Amino acid sequence: MGRWQDGTGTLRVLDGAHDDVHAHDEVHGDVLGDVPGANVPLEVAASYRARTRGLLGRDGVTGALLLTPASSVHTFGMRFAIDVAYLDRRLTVLAVRTMRPGRLGLPRPRARHVLEAEAGAMERWGLRTGARVTIRCPGA
Repeated sequence: MGRWQDGTGTLRVLDGAHDDVHAHDEVHGDVLGDVPGANVPLEVAASYRARTRGLLGRDGVTGALLLTPASSVHTFGMRFAIDVAYLDRRLTVLAVRTMRPGRLGLPRPRARHVLEAEAGAMERWGLRTGARVTIRCPGA
């Protein structure tokens, strides 16, 4: 993907079983994020400042937040539980964990990126260990 920059994009889970699924809201034409294989809104935090801020001070998150580079996270100061997925440099999921507020996650040696979302979201998306994800960012 080259050099990562702060911004927005789209995340898609590719696990073999749901690669061809296209879930759309029939009324608004929006892509739904709560269906396996669907496109999920994504925020990219690549700068030191954006990674440090992360989800702190928020009451929730729409879609997911990608921290890059990162190999661990904490939930000190968080207001809600989150799902955390550790990704390698090829965007393959190494592990998925749910973390309550006030926790410290152990570093994952092979992780290069960390994906965060509200607790339960990753299961709905079909994101699990061994799955791959694709990320599309405008202008990338």
